[in-house]
Amino acid sequence: MRSRFAAPSARLALAAVAAVAVTATAAGTATATADSRSATVRVCATKDLSFKVSLKTQAGGYYLVTAKAKSGVTCYLEGVFPSASFGSSADTEVAPAEHAVSDRVTLSGSTAAYAGINPKTTNNDFGKEFDFLHLSVAGDEINAVTLALPDTATVDRPVATNWHADPADAVPFAN
Repeated sequence: MRSRFAAPSARLALAAVAAVAVTATAAGTATATADSRSATVRVCATKDLSFKVSLKTQAGGYYLVTAKAKSGVTCYLEGVFPSASFGSSADTEVAPAEHAVSDRVTLSGSTAAYAGINPKTTNNDFGKEFDFLHLSVAGDEINAVTLALPDTATVDRPVATNWHADPADAVPFAN
């Protein structure tokens, strides 16, 4: 019987030692992370950016999304398309208009990144109408923002370009 009483004490001691080790490791990791962030530019999260949507007539019409870093933030967007949808169903999610990764765009101050979204790539009378766009940085979908569109969009198989430093590169040409 005595070993049954000794076992919980030994487990508590091991748990205490493990907790101290985990805390020390976490503190070391936090310090290393803080130091490395000051030396390098981090990936942008949706909350780091402010967005603007404007309607463009080139290439049959599309929405140009402009992303700028908020005050005091310096971050970068990978050259992949934004995560966006016009509604909550899968058929309103944008697909990539480009098949390769573009250059990384670093945002700070007045520097902007641009992505073009074509809401309708089909040549028919079908589609659903929407007044809002749900947008986030790819990988940060849980923090998506909802943006009012400048006009109602008819959506059918939407596509988006990658993020670009030049708005002329963000025109989603239809195939």
